[in-house]
Amino acid sequence: MFNLLVVEDDVLLSDMIKKLLSQNNYEVVSAYSGSEALLIIEKKHFDLILLDLMLPGLPGETVLGEIRKKADTPVIGISAKTDIDSRINLIKNGADDYLVKPFDNAELLVRIEAVLRRYQKSKMCDTVLRFKDLTLNTDTLEVKIKDVPISLTKYEYLILQLLMSAPHKVFTKNNIFESVWNEEFLGDDNAINVHISNLRKKFIKANPQGQYIQTVWGLGFKMQD
Repeated sequence: MFNLLVVEDDVLLSDMIKKLLSQNNYEVVSAYSGSEALLIIEKKHFDLILLDLMLPGLPGETVLGEIRKKADTPVIGISAKTDIDSRINLIKNGADDYLVKPFDNAELLVRIEAVLRRYQKSKMCDTVLRFKDLTLNTDTLEVKIKDVPISLTKYEYLILQLLMSAPHKVFTKNNIFESVWNEEFLGDDNAINVHISNLRKKFIKANPQGQYIQTVWGLGFKMQD
């Protein structure tokens, strides 16, 4: 499940967006000003931010600049401005997409899905994935904890690579099975559970105090914060 931040000072519009996204299985947090958004971002990771440009206090462009100083979180700008210069400048300054008000709900959902998909693919293409003291090199296929090599099977490696590609996302067993085995998931989760268990055992041998993979009961797995 993806975590989204909606930064919008119009309470009715913010509530409408939050309801729409929640109905489509997104976790949503709302902020009603630029300064509030930056405070929330300091405390919590988000997979995507919907950012209104015309905010009280700090304008959206300033908020975007502050976000980009610290993170590469995908940002979709939202504004009533329709001129091409506004769109170009926002993209140049680090936004991943731009949506003009008023917008269609279906278009909003499609754009969110597209940006998240592109971001995930770019992360999967990173040569070295890092989480805490765990590294995974996609070129050499080496996995290490504190420079200690960890020997993994093919499916252990692929599951770990998937989880590390979006460490704050909860991957359902359906997500994992179809991504790793490239087959339709029919409900038998034994293979996934066995590989996750084996990964944990290998991690404990390398770092007994380390916690790397979290079970989210009723949903799936994610990297453990």
